[in-house]
Amino acid sequence: MAEKVIIATDKAPAAIGTYSQAVKVGSTVYLSGQIPLVPATMALAGDDFETQVVQVFENLKAVCQAAGGDLNDIVKLNIYMVDLANFAKVNELMGRYFQQPYPARAAIGINQLPKGAQVEMDGVAEL
Repeated sequence: MAEKVIIATDKAPAAIGTYSQAVKVGSTVYLSGQIPLVPATMALAGDDFETQVVQVFENLKAVCQAAGGDLNDIVKLNIYMVDLANFAKVNELMGRYFQQPYPARAAIGINQLPKGAQVEMDGVAEL
């Protein structure tokens, strides 16, 4: 098996459990779930959905950059939302952060997220 390289940056929230921000194996980067925590304070970015989504994208971007890539290197993105009524807003905001061709994606409605967040995202990037 190829060597696992742990990706860590202070420009994204520190892990709040037994996981790494990302793990790189070969040219593939496995991005752990990001909730809308502000890295400097480890507090939620805000109460509104849009602010939280923007923070999650910024956190993912920071981890991708620490791995040597950017958001457009993500080939698979999973989005978890406590309210699927926000699906159109996610599409709008995603269009600000990604260029075509877009990654494969899943949008999943769930009951609850850590720290009362409204959204969490994880993914896989190929560098």
